[in-house]
Amino acid sequence: MSSIVGEFIDPIDALLTIFYSILFALLFTLSYSVLIYRGVISSSFAGGYGRDLFVTILGATTAWGIIEGVLYVMSEVLTRRERHRLLQYVQASDSDEEADAAIGNELDFILEPITSEEQRHALHRDIRVYLSQAQPQAIGLKREDVMGAVATVLLYVVAVLPSLLPLLILPNDTKLAIHISSVVSFLVIFATGCVWGIHTNANPWKTGLLLSSVCLAMVLVAKLLGG
Repeated sequence: MSSIVGEFIDPIDALLTIFYSILFALLFTLSYSVLIYRGVISSSFAGGYGRDLFVTILGATTAWGIIEGVLYVMSEVLTRRERHRLLQYVQASDSDEEADAAIGNELDFILEPITSEEQRHALHRDIRVYLSQAQPQAIGLKREDVMGAVATVLLYVVAVLPSLLPLLILPNDTKLAIHISSVVSFLVIFATGCVWGIHTNANPWKTGLLLSSVCLAMVLVAKLLGG
């Protein structure tokens, strides 16, 4: 799975996918915990509903993963179309200055923090020379798009499985299974934050705690808004 993620999905996108998957599961488990605590769901619910809840959460998470996979494909295709548009514009420009300005509009938000104005002008010029001689490439659906979408769906499912295992292990004590599931979810979120911190050269522990806090806040906001 790690090799697939590295090849077809950006590491940060992969970490966000894990975050969304666990967040989706937490919306279910914490909601049921609140309903049980308030007595909206009777204590009889605590027996024998674990497997049904497992299937429900896994199905909902998988469905959302499929949606994200489709959006991934659309994003990749549209990104290539945008790059193709820049290529067409540069090759059809009436002057070098016009082409350089178009390149700057597309790339300067990335280049400005790390280059001087003189360096950016040199980069614009080099990119213009390259694009003026480049041949348009296919911008339709590619194998990599499909593989990236499949990897996204798999990541959604694999990420949420540790949180759902208590529902299978304790099918006759759903209340306890839900509590354990929520704890596991936050541990996975914390671990995801630590990995995120390592990847971005930030403090892993602080990033893990921050991501866990953000996740909890988002779940609470969703509940307050009727989610």
